[in-house]
Amino acid sequence: MDGVMNGIRILEVAEHTFVPAASAVLADWGADVVKVEHVTRGDAMRGLMATGVMNFGDPDAPHVLLEHSNRGKRSIGLDLSTEEGVEILYKLAEHADVFLTNKLPKVLKALKIEVEDIRKHNPNIIYVRGTGYGPLGPDADRGGYDILGYWCRSGLAVANTPPELVDRINAQPGPAYGDSIGAMTIAGGISAALLHRERTGEAKVVDVSLMATGMWAMGAGIALSLQMGFPFKQTPPNRSMLRNPLVGGYRTKDSRFIFFSCLQAFQYWPDMCRVLGRPELVTDERFNSHENLMQNALAAAEILDAEFAAKDFNEWKSILSDFKGQWAPVQDSLEVVQDPQTVANGYVVQSANAQGKPYSLVATPVQFDGKPSQPRRAPEFNEHGDEILTDLLGMEWDAVVDLKVKGVVA
Repeated sequence: MDGVMNGIRILEVAEHTFVPAASAVLADWGADVVKVEHVTRGDAMRGLMATGVMNFGDPDAPHVLLEHSNRGKRSIGLDLSTEEGVEILYKLAEHADVFLTNKLPKVLKALKIEVEDIRKHNPNIIYVRGTGYGPLGPDADRGGYDILGYWCRSGLAVANTPPELVDRINAQPGPAYGDSIGAMTIAGGISAALLHRERTGEAKVVDVSLMATGMWAMGAGIALSLQMGFPFKQTPPNRSMLRNPLVGGYRTKDSRFIFFSCLQAFQYWPDMCRVLGRPELVTDERFNSHENLMQNALAAAEILDAEFAAKDFNEWKSILSDFKGQWAPVQDSLEVVQDPQTVANGYVVQSANAQGKPYSLVATPVQFDGKPSQPRRAPEFNEHGDEILTDLLGMEWDAVVDLKVKGVVA
């Protein structure tokens, strides 16, 4: 597709989700991403489908986790443990704007694909590293998944675990949760580095870690923790301390929740009374001023408890449709797909895998000119190996065959 990254080529030596999902975002925006995979097994994510974990009994089922982080790329299987394989990588780097990797520092050094190695062949390339814990420090060479670096080590897991869960820590809300947020962070860093290079001619080294991304997500809480002197944690609901009845969730008749975030409670209290069909509450002495509403917030919340418990979730969504305050239905991961806002804005897009099996993906969250980016499917392993070698690098077919025989390329 043509887009804001049209004409930009990214050379990726990475697997799993965190870093590959970053180039998937840029591929959606028009970049040409050449994905270098292990010469025999490919990206480790492919193994999830091979084990049957992800196919749900259908061997041709789309591997949606792989599609999420590899859509729109070209794939080549290359043995970087061989001198000839690394030489091919160097040649690919000559044609690239960005080199993107999540290999550990010791692996980068062993393979001879550190910053200096790549820049010998392309001094203008932007070198991007995605790591678990950053490129420096005692854990620079320690691998880390998002559940570890993003969630557990950053303070997020503690902050999101209720104190009554004494025997376990709350897990992330879904697979590749921190990976996907981190990927958008990397994509933003690459975009900034490309702009800087265009304006100054200087190619930057870009570093993003899962730990740093988690700390940024927790940044406001960490700042307050430092100011207050104690860690941010979930606290048990204590309505005796309630001061705003229009911030929080209310359970409906069918045990669903409607959540409100009306920070100026008294401003929206009259309209809440209107949608409840309780106009008398506007002039009730307990609630007829900002001060009175704050002092009697618990009484107001108990009234709201009873009102919301009297009707079902969908009834309340209809009733609240013209409420002037800020609220949201608490939805699950299937309901949000059917949300009218999702449909209207194209937040979920359709594609099909190499076997023609359709699937749905969440679109990248940045839109240009009011249109969602339409993803192309993820590549089959080494699907584009021959064309990359012959068309991009200009190699003769006999030379390609010789590399195949040697096992240098898949």
